[in-house]
Amino acid sequence: MTSHLQPSRRQLLALAATAAAVGLAPTPALAAPARPEDREDEPDFGPNVFVYDPSTPASEIQSTVDRLFTRQEHNEMGTDRYAVLFKPGRYEVNARLGYYTTVAGLGEHPDDVEVHGAVRVIGQPDPNSQAGISALTNFWRSAENLSIAPTDWSNQWAVSQASPMRRVHVKGILWLEPGNGGYSSGGFIADSKVDGITINGSQQQWLTRDSELGGDWTNGVWNQVFSGVLGAPAQGFPNPPYTTLPTSPVTREKPYLFVDAAGRWRVAVPGLRHNTAGTSWATGGGTPRSLPLRDFLIARPSHDAQRINRELARGKHLLLTPGVYRPDRALRVIHPGTVVLGLGMPSLAPTGGDAALRVADVDGVRIAGILVDAGQTESEVLVQIGHRHSRRNHAHDPISVQDVFFRIGGPWVGRARTSLVVESNHTLIDNVWAWRGDHGNGIGWTANTAGTGVIVNGDDVTAYGLFVEHYQRYQTIWNGERGRTIFYQSELPYDPPSQAAWTSPTGRGWASYKVGDRVREHEAWGLGVYSYFNQRVDIRCDRAIEVPRRAGIRFHDMVTVFLDGSGGIEKTINEVGTPVVGSYGTSPVVSYP
Repeated sequence: MTSHLQPSRRQLLALAATAAAVGLAPTPALAAPARPEDREDEPDFGPNVFVYDPSTPASEIQSTVDRLFTRQEHNEMGTDRYAVLFKPGRYEVNARLGYYTTVAGLGEHPDDVEVHGAVRVIGQPDPNSQAGISALTNFWRSAENLSIAPTDWSNQWAVSQASPMRRVHVKGILWLEPGNGGYSSGGFIADSKVDGITINGSQQQWLTRDSELGGDWTNGVWNQVFSGVLGAPAQGFPNPPYTTLPTSPVTREKPYLFVDAAGRWRVAVPGLRHNTAGTSWATGGGTPRSLPLRDFLIARPSHDAQRINRELARGKHLLLTPGVYRPDRALRVIHPGTVVLGLGMPSLAPTGGDAALRVADVDGVRIAGILVDAGQTESEVLVQIGHRHSRRNHAHDPISVQDVFFRIGGPWVGRARTSLVVESNHTLIDNVWAWRGDHGNGIGWTANTAGTGVIVNGDDVTAYGLFVEHYQRYQTIWNGERGRTIFYQSELPYDPPSQAAWTSPTGRGWASYKVGDRVREHEAWGLGVYSYFNQRVDIRCDRAIEVPRRAGIRFHDMVTVFLDGSGGIEKTINEVGTPVVGSYGTSPVVSYP
């Protein structure tokens, strides 16, 4: 979409661009002329959101993305958050993404915005890697709703957890490793298309969901999962380590911000789909239902919980602009169909020991695109979906939790007993990383205390991309019936000071994935559990996955790995699997029972 500007407006735009070149002020973007009755003011997303249209000089855009990368390349535990948004059109830009940076298109279709150049993530120096470079800590960034035509030989996306690529069309080769075989720990692609080959390289694990691969998927280390992916490699676990499901049982894509043909700002809310393969936006996919942006509170970090809750109670949706929010009480979502959407990786950091977010047991709530950081005062739970006595059937309009990332410690000392509790039936979990920090600030066995990452009590819950790491007891507890997990990645805690300090009711250590003793039906595909006990103490985990032995409990394609350190894991699931103890080794199990 080309903007048609009067000369005076061009002069204003040039002045704004000059100002942005000096600092990091956002460049105003001007929509194509709309009819008078359709005109609306450009939304004010605050100083950390940059909105561009094709009339903006390429040099201005490049200057901004370069400045952001310089600021964020190593700012792993900082509080800065940014989003760069492109209105429909073609752009010449090479955007490198650092921490807490989102690059997204504002079209109704990913091909409405073409970045001719790159939207890339590169590796970082790593003296512990033989390659001298890795992507092990390339977290908290994203690319969404655009197409990329690489001008180099590929578009590099060397990431690990919490760095989703969604609704992206890569018109060439996609490269997922940092180079030279440097380490990379696994990521997530959904609703995307890659025309060329995908070079997985050193990625230890990866989930690709409801996408299309035009070329080969090369290599793989321990756990590569494909769910509803056209062109996916054939099932091969453990050699090659591919778990391939031809369709995804039930999905709903993440909400996204866009500008329609009349220049009006809206939020798309894609509908529920069943037994799907390929992207939602392929030919015939149509435009999903959308909401006008005026129905949202555009929140700033200066807004307190009382103000936000008042607007939510009035029926407003919530758009969280970039920054760190410090609510003194939980944000409460009480109305069906409420959308809570983060822009530019905003953080909720509760200050008083309450949860960050509580969602009532109502239909159709969508929580997407936020970080949740535990505070120094311990929280019982950080995000709660439903309540203890939730019994409603949400099969036709479930609650969804997408790109929600939890941290216990890292930026500061944080404590929480459980990060995510899901009580509501039929909830969709789509790319969640719950992380008790192993590095950063406030790290230690008695400092950043956290028992369990995820507890699922609701029935018929489906999880795609469940990453849960370093908690001090069970990483994940699943008590609901007919639960399904498609891809699970988990490292056990690094830092138990002794075996006595890390012993569960069923033996040495705590299993990572625990299915409740009363559960009759549960199924999971593609699970990886890893050990690195780094306190120079012989720590053992008797089993990585612990489940009732029943016909309705079925697990497919599991692996345990000894990464480094001392001790290790004795069994992969219940009493099945070989020990991975004392030195590098893997223990794959194809099926259980």
